[in-house]
Amino acid sequence: MALLTKRPLTDTVMPLYTLSANKTMLVVGLGNIGAEYDNTRHNIGFACLDKFAEENEFESWVNKKDLKSLITQKNLGETRVILAKPTTFMNLSGEAVQAIASFYKIGIDNILVVADELDIPFGQIRMRTGGGAAGHNGVKSVIQHLGEDFGRIRIGIGPKLHEQQDSADFVLAKFSKEEQLRIPDLAREISAVLTEIIYSGQVHPETRSF
Repeated sequence: MALLTKRPLTDTVMPLYTLSANKTMLVVGLGNIGAEYDNTRHNIGFACLDKFAEENEFESWVNKKDLKSLITQKNLGETRVILAKPTTFMNLSGEAVQAIASFYKIGIDNILVVADELDIPFGQIRMRTGGGAAGHNGVKSVIQHLGEDFGRIRIGIGPKLHEQQDSADFVLAKFSKEEQLRIPDLAREISAVLTEIIYSGQVHPETRSF
């Protein structure tokens, strides 16, 4: 499991993009607002961002209605980090991301989206920049509003329990009891990944298991 670090990382792998000093980085967790969606597979992006904010002592979330998001921010090293959870519901997430990026003048190469992905098995996390939506309506909305070239942390929630099960029903269901026991380890791993990206300024195409 990766360790949290606040030192820049060195790596011989060419980064997909670099966040230079004194930049602002936007990290967006995707999910649905409302207590009925807590602990569902589709809200794992929200849950992991909450954990990262808690571990790094961000201020309390503020509801910015004009930005259609819950927002908190803090300087980590030389990077101003803005965390956001859209309040638009999943399918319109791009509206919120576009509003925040426009307000804070953040380029697409400094935007990172944390979201669930059904095509990746539970227990895997994948990082990359660009690509399609893989059937994820929240990511699809962000692409529609910004283009494809933003960073992604894709959290596996698959496979479906039954092949014939409707995908929408599956992602909106709660995690199984066994999966819930592993959520704390998952959240810690995502926090480690986010910390590495912020302090190193690099996003590498990578798959991790926890």
